[in-house]
Amino acid sequence: MLGDNFKSHLLLHLIVFVWGFTAILGNLITLEALPLVWYRIVIAVITLILLFAFKRQTIKESKGNIAIFLAAGVVIALHWLTFFWAIKVSNVSVTLACLSTGAFFTSILEPIFYKRKIIGYEVFFGFIVVCALALIFSVSTEYVEGIILALIAACLSAIFSIINGKLAHHSSASVITFYEMVGGLLILSIYLFFSGGFTAEFFDVTTSDWLWLLVLGTFCTAFAFIGSVYVMKYITPFTVMLTVNLEPVYGILLAILVFRDSEKMSTEFYIGALLILSTVVLNAIVKNRKKIKVAKI
Repeated sequence: MLGDNFKSHLLLHLIVFVWGFTAILGNLITLEALPLVWYRIVIAVITLILLFAFKRQTIKESKGNIAIFLAAGVVIALHWLTFFWAIKVSNVSVTLACLSTGAFFTSILEPIFYKRKIIGYEVFFGFIVVCALALIFSVSTEYVEGIILALIAACLSAIFSIINGKLAHHSSASVITFYEMVGGLLILSIYLFFSGGFTAEFFDVTTSDWLWLLVLGTFCTAFAFIGSVYVMKYITPFTVMLTVNLEPVYGILLAILVFRDSEKMSTEFYIGALLILSTVVLNAIVKNRKKIKVAKI
């Protein structure tokens, strides 16, 4: 029998690969970013309801916890919205390269959330990330809007990770995911209702789009989300962070294979993307070594 730790590592790598494929689906689906995210969440919520019914699992939680889960759902919905919007106005490679700055934003936001001092090496790594972004900006001027949206998506991802990291140890992964999806669906539905977004055109979805949306909403959202919360109970944040950093690598390689010429970027772009990814990995390694030293004292 495989141990929980080993199974969690396998599951984490599968989830990260699926997340890398999510960007491909975002490009394949012809819908605009807002309806795309709305349908994604609707399908995820329906999938989770069916799962709860099949397992006869309760979704009861305290009102305080539900409020926190719903708020986290708003953050992840906005993250997805800016993420897919970035793909629509630029391409998969640009979006995923900029999304790699999520760990950089985390290093800035963690001192605020946890009220700790800013660490010197994080400032240094942050400077390298800024230089790498400047390089990407300089050679990708036609994708400026996509770069800005992807950076916003990365910041929202960092906020969500900080919030979810605390929630994972207190409730069921599937229950957390369900209420987060409901929170995201509520905020998007309210906006669409009051802005007149629920038009006949909104509900006119092609067969191919429905196929990709089902894949996106079930495997890439409901099941991947449950799995990502579950593995946090067995794997250290350091390992999770290092593995998640493979998402842009998987995604960019898949994008080049699937979309070919439209995803080919300049050498300077890939240098900038590699700098960002290397900085994120180095930051995680330094943090882990510091924790080991503290533990030995």
